[in-house]
Amino acid sequence: MSTTGSSVAAVVVAAGRGIRVGGGTPKQYRRVGGQAVLTRTLAALGAHPAIERLQVVIAPDAADFYRECLGALDPAVRAKLAEPVPGGATRQQSVRAGLEALARAGAPGTVLVHDAARPYVDTALIDRAIAAGRDHGAAVPGVAVSDTIKIVAEAAALVSRVRETPARESLRAVQTPQAFAFAALAEAHRAAAAADLHGFTDDGALAEWAGLDVAVFEGDLRNRKITQAADLIEADRAFTDARDEPMTTYVTRLGTGFDVHAFTEGDHVWLGGVRIPADRGVLAHSDGDVALHALTDALLGAIADGDIGTHFPPSDERWRGAASDQFLAHAAGLVRARGGRIDHLDITVLAEAPRIGKYREEIRARIAEVAGVPLSAVSIKATTTEKLGFVGRAEGLAAQAAATVRLPEEEPALDSRAETALRQG
Repeated sequence: MSTTGSSVAAVVVAAGRGIRVGGGTPKQYRRVGGQAVLTRTLAALGAHPAIERLQVVIAPDAADFYRECLGALDPAVRAKLAEPVPGGATRQQSVRAGLEALARAGAPGTVLVHDAARPYVDTALIDRAIAAGRDHGAAVPGVAVSDTIKIVAEAAALVSRVRETPARESLRAVQTPQAFAFAALAEAHRAAAAADLHGFTDDGALAEWAGLDVAVFEGDLRNRKITQAADLIEADRAFTDARDEPMTTYVTRLGTGFDVHAFTEGDHVWLGGVRIPADRGVLAHSDGDVALHALTDALLGAIADGDIGTHFPPSDERWRGAASDQFLAHAAGLVRARGGRIDHLDITVLAEAPRIGKYREEIRARIAEVAGVPLSAVSIKATTTEKLGFVGRAEGLAAQAAATVRLPEEEPALDSRAETALRQG
């Protein structure tokens, strides 16, 4: 296992179900101030110049939720993201999964472990965490408690008896990000797993069990964890009030696209970014993926920004034989650059052959990945033309697509008479 001496990475634990907040969506994917909690957490960590990699741990069935969180992230932050890894049944197992993923990619010198549901983390707290982790090898942020704490005896009744009242001055409420020398924390996790201990809910406690000397540095009272429904409401209010701009209103736009290619000699066609075996290929300047070409035009149409030929002219040799997924990625990026959101992508392939039924889910997954949308936002169908026309004669294939996006509402343009009136008072 190689370790990059002074480098810093962060494991973001986002594999929990968050059921206490209510609703069907885990709390880390709920929106506060217009963005998912996880999006805000990743933005805060990823903006820190010392953090080079972000390793997110998600539930195995949360890939669509996670992908949707990435659209609002700055490209510089997205560049720091490693592929997410699935978590385990406990927080401890999830953290270990993140650590092992970092180890496979080249372990950092220092690792931060942070809860996805703490979106208030700021630069100053991250600075203190990194410094404490480097100085002590194991460090956790803590804040003094203001309430008197009682240790009670376990009892089945609703009322318990006090066993002890610890001195409040020696108590700290522990938060994340917690910071460790990577090698030490990774070995502690492996040792706990080997001992069949899986109940640690805090990496500081696991480090103590492993014999590490854990330091406590100054936390931040504002660095609250979203746990209850009331916390979501408060966070939504806080992040909405913190924005300099007024609340954004969106308008829905629909764009459509169509593309056709004639058959030629070959042994495959590209559809939706997937190579499909066929008894013929298509005649095209690029890879001839009619589905992605139509979809690219649909997105460009929704933002009124020309067509695929405007952005990728066939006269340009750079695009000869080019993979069409880059065209779709470009169009999706233009939507996001305007502050827009892609809601749905729908494609119909018109062809006698090849049949795409068994490739349908693979195509949907590839389009979702390239466009940066949930799988549920992608639909693809296929039909024939009942032996009519060039498609019916099996001379070629075609695709039509529709894209629904939301764009920030713009102020209406003034016509010349209204503008003159305003100037004249």
